[in-house]
Amino acid sequence: MDTSYPREDYLPAPSHKREPSPTILISSPPRDHLIWSIFNTIYMNFCCLGFVALAFSVKARDRKVSGDVEAARRFSSKARCYNALATAGSMVLPLLLAALVITGVIHLSKLAQESVGFFTYQFSGSDDEDK
Repeated sequence: MDTSYPREDYLPAPSHKREPSPTILISSPPRDHLIWSIFNTIYMNFCCLGFVALAFSVKARDRKVSGDVEAARRFSSKARCYNALATAGSMVLPLLLAALVITGVIHLSKLAQESVGFFTYQFSGSDDEDK
């Protein structure tokens, strides 16, 4: 028996690999942002956006409880957008108002310093200064 060359009937042993089982992706239920909406409604209700966000948050929670996950995601997304707008508007507008007040005070103080000569003009009874 000559074994110096490979034989054609030689086949590699089959490997015993397990095929991966299909994974089931379970997505988490959508968040309804209800606490954020309540906070925006009570404390920072800028242009009633907090109230609108609260309405969409309640709708998202109702849809989540009823099992309609896609509608719950849509309402949750709208609630998040309205909450973000309400929070940003409630933070930006007071800062903008404060900046305008500070700028106005600075402008008025410069105006007052420039017009000090007008307000300190003295009317004297003697005509020596006119001559």
